[in-house]
Amino acid sequence: MEKPSIYETGLDRNPANHTPLSPLSFLKRAAQVFPDREAVVHGALSYSWTETEVRCCRLASALAQRGIGLGDTVAVMAPNIPALYEAHFGVLMVGAVLNALNTRLDSATIAFILNHGEAKVLITDRDFAAIVGPALEEAGRDILVIDIDDPLAGNPGPFLGEMTYEQFLETGDPEFAYGPPADEWQAVSLNYTSGTTGNPKGVVYHSRGAYLLALGNVVTWTMGSGARYLWTLPMFHCNGWCFPWTLAAIGGTSVCLRQVSAKAIFDAIADQGVTHFCGAPIVLNMVVNAKPEDKRILPQTVEAMTAAAPPPASVLQRMEEEGFHITHVYGLTEVYGPAVVCEWNSDWDVLDAEERARLKARQGVNYHVLEALMVANPETLEPVPKDGVTMGEVFFKGNVVMRGYLKNEAATREAFAGGWFHSGDLGVWHPDGYIELKDRSKDVIISGGENISTIEVETVLYRHPKVLEAAVVAKADEKWGETPCAFVTLKDGETASAEEIIAFARDRLAHFKCPRHVVFGPLPKTSTGKVQKFALRDRTAEI
Repeated sequence: MEKPSIYETGLDRNPANHTPLSPLSFLKRAAQVFPDREAVVHGALSYSWTETEVRCCRLASALAQRGIGLGDTVAVMAPNIPALYEAHFGVLMVGAVLNALNTRLDSATIAFILNHGEAKVLITDRDFAAIVGPALEEAGRDILVIDIDDPLAGNPGPFLGEMTYEQFLETGDPEFAYGPPADEWQAVSLNYTSGTTGNPKGVVYHSRGAYLLALGNVVTWTMGSGARYLWTLPMFHCNGWCFPWTLAAIGGTSVCLRQVSAKAIFDAIADQGVTHFCGAPIVLNMVVNAKPEDKRILPQTVEAMTAAAPPPASVLQRMEEEGFHITHVYGLTEVYGPAVVCEWNSDWDVLDAEERARLKARQGVNYHVLEALMVANPETLEPVPKDGVTMGEVFFKGNVVMRGYLKNEAATREAFAGGWFHSGDLGVWHPDGYIELKDRSKDVIISGGENISTIEVETVLYRHPKVLEAAVVAKADEKWGETPCAFVTLKDGETASAEEIIAFARDRLAHFKCPRHVVFGPLPKTSTGKVQKFALRDRTAEI
């Protein structure tokens, strides 16, 4: 019998040297170390870290008194306001699971999510009463409903619940005792993917992943404890990329924002000292194309993190010219939000602005807290050559990958086949190890047997001086099978013809990649700024 290692004898795991990782520890520390520092700002309201911890404890206690505990789902329908921020801690304190609802969904989808996630409590802002009321009727279950009566609500509807959120907090104990879960594999949040076909899937996060991704944000963005973060990114989207927990980890300040606009962003930077914000490229586009009267002089360089649809290099270049410093990240709901970053190499500083922007538009390398990232053949999982040309699927592995899809074992097994998470995103691997997305597998256009990356075509269209936004999808073609069709939004006051746009593309792309049709008008988007390409594909049948 082999003698055990000396390191396996008398050195057992115990409560003194091993505790489950939980983002709740960040709140406890912030309240201890920065008791009087602003934690949350919302209009005229301001809560310190001590006050925020007390409010979270009251929420937890009030939930516990209603029988909410381990494994129960608590849904929240709210914009980026203090109640939703507090739910990221108060719900976890009782071992329950937070389901932050997408505020732009319809009643039928909300009803599906409430039932599929078996929500026992719904905390809902009055602005969404017109959606939530019918959803509750359709759900047809007994759900405890609490109304958020926010004074900054723009169009409050009727009360739907038995009391307001503030009244609910009053029933809770401000000294509610909380700590980490017994097991860091415990579910902490439930996030539904946008259902472009059929019902959305419920992505389950665990405590360990939430803790690690929150710290990964700190390292990736080198965020200091004085950071003042503007909530331009929806907190319902991947739990705000885990930034509610990140801000507690650094004792930073959340500046809430109910409605995102260029003016609101510039005002918050100038008046609230905002240092950081996140958003999809649509938010960056909004900033660089702001009306002159909506802009304010930046008091300092502002850090902006962007993800979602691959950002056009031209937009990144313009943002940096305006005084913003861009960090480009990439991820999916299934990996807690951002898990890949275009880590900047100082050797690139000597390059011209256009080339720097092109490099920054790549997705990059894994976060420190993501174990592994690769581009590989989706069937064999054989890594593709790092030649910047060969396409493959992007795969993830590590502690910041979801537990799986709620009540969908078949989809979970398929997503994890071969021991990697299959993203469904297609890209290339460059010689320096950086990945670059080329398309979603479902969005690639196959024309005459040749694959066309819609992202490549869109990147060229964004360089047209009159183009504000562009999206390219496949249009059925009798001869070629599919050809590119471009949907374009022009900048205010600009006019252009389809021929002009097509000619611009033909000067910069292989001709088979150029759009055959151009449609002008606004683009349909999800609540997180992603273009709904399925809707555009449907429209091509009418062209």
